[in-house]
Amino acid sequence: MSLKEKLTSILFGRKQEELPEEEEQRTGAEQPEGASTELPPRQEEDPSLIKLPGEHPLLQLYSMRRREVGHLPTPWLCMDEDGGLPPELIRKEKSRLEGGLKNVCSFRLRSMKNDQNRRNKDKKEADEAAGEEAAPQGLDALPWFFISADKLYAWVLVFPPTGNGQELTRDILLRAMEEQGISYGVDQRLADRLAHDEHRYFNLFLIARGKPAFDGKNGNIVDNFPRVVERVLEVDEYDQVDYTALNLIHNVKEGEEICRLIRPTEGEPGRTVLDQEIPAKSGKSVPLPKGRNTEISEDGDALIALSSGHVEFTGRSFQVKPVLDIDGNVDFSTGNIKFLGDVNIKGDVLTGFTVRAMGSIWVGGVIEAGSTVEAGGDLTVVKGILGDGTTTVRAQRCIFSKYIENATIFVRENLQTDAIINGSIYCDGEVLVRSGRGSIMGGRVWAAQKVSATSVGAKSECRTSITLGGLPCTNFERELVRKELKELEMDLEKLECQLDSPVKASLISKTKVKLNTAELRLQQLEEELEGVREEMRGHEEDGRLECGVAHAGTEISIGDETVRLRQENRQCIAKMVCGEIVVM
Repeated sequence: MSLKEKLTSILFGRKQEELPEEEEQRTGAEQPEGASTELPPRQEEDPSLIKLPGEHPLLQLYSMRRREVGHLPTPWLCMDEDGGLPPELIRKEKSRLEGGLKNVCSFRLRSMKNDQNRRNKDKKEADEAAGEEAAPQGLDALPWFFISADKLYAWVLVFPPTGNGQELTRDILLRAMEEQGISYGVDQRLADRLAHDEHRYFNLFLIARGKPAFDGKNGNIVDNFPRVVERVLEVDEYDQVDYTALNLIHNVKEGEEICRLIRPTEGEPGRTVLDQEIPAKSGKSVPLPKGRNTEISEDGDALIALSSGHVEFTGRSFQVKPVLDIDGNVDFSTGNIKFLGDVNIKGDVLTGFTVRAMGSIWVGGVIEAGSTVEAGGDLTVVKGILGDGTTTVRAQRCIFSKYIENATIFVRENLQTDAIINGSIYCDGEVLVRSGRGSIMGGRVWAAQKVSATSVGAKSECRTSITLGGLPCTNFERELVRKELKELEMDLEKLECQLDSPVKASLISKTKVKLNTAELRLQQLEEELEGVREEMRGHEEDGRLECGVAHAGTEISIGDETVRLRQENRQCIAKMVCGEIVVM
């Protein structure tokens, strides 16, 4: 019989299938050759089980003990009997436990062999010495402790005594824990039970649990108003856009709470099983984003609006911009409007009137011919812009309008509308004409990035110009300054032809100041265009036209290249490829 078969017979004594069901479920070791290798489903799925190879020193110790006592429950090595430990902890500590267990079992085997040799020697000497009896010898039960790397958990495995050694008692267990320094979170009920439990040997028990430290939570700001305003128009199932539902303006009343501070919490220190304190970090505080027209409440936990207006987040702080509400039209009852905040106009902007605002402008009606509207933020026109060639509309952000007809539009970001008819559009972003009719008919559209429309041009081949790339708004400002310079030069020539008088001298002085200012502005624009032209060299291919139908007569310009379509193109895409405009 081989050594492996002998170990099998010693370990199990009978076939695996004849073992009691309880012992078969408690085994955590790999079965030697000749025994059944089928394990209960839990053993295959439970990652906390320690599976031992057949030659492991613990199995040799187990077989030796079983020879002495005749019957012994099968070893059960499970790190998490109750299933309450974190899986990452088990994965981290399992290999350490296996290594430590092998070392201590090997040491126990050597100690037992040395003790056996001493006993044999003493017995031989006693036999030779006139019948004197040898003093009883053996090894006492030995508790072995394994402490996790973070010192929050401690397991115990008890080796049985040998020879005439002392069985495990509560005093032996507590004395061993005291020598290891384990004094916090000890499971006293388990310690009491182990002294007389049938399964106290060759089984792994979680004997102590520490208290983990909990870091405090950082302070937080709970906003009652959005920090980023989404400027997105939603198209319904009928391909229509509701221009009244943009919600770009968020009104606040005086004394209303803008945001609230959640204060940081203190950390809760922990305790290891060695009764050592684990420090915890306290949460960090955050300041309230106080801006213009806001104040911090008396308790320091809230940001309050000092006045009614529009709430806006500027990147670092909330500020309240006053909002001017016009219940009707902008007409003779209101006069021209120049406002530092936002303006809400429920009616129309009538012919000849001007509306200028540092913030956003919302118009519930139309902007009529001959009027001027300038917004430092967004411009929303619910019913559209109806011009006569002299109407000028400017926005430093985005423009949303139902339609645009015979008007000059200046927009720094994006423009979205249902239709453009004979318009002059200068846009530093994208021009989107996809909702509703979605047509661009006549006039010129100059966009720095992209023009997207359902239809461009008309069957009548009316001249429609699409220009892509460059700096449309800067070029538009340059043309306005040049026009202003010519007018000032003509005014100066007319003044110089008049008779000398104090009034003439005053007018000439004021005109020259305006002329110098315009020349400086023109020089700045020229330098800006020249610098950007150098930076954008080689990026002409970024401009792009996308449309469902491009009619004949449409002109497409990118950089210095211009193409005039001679036939209708459907699902048209135009862009610059290798220095040439390609229409696909």
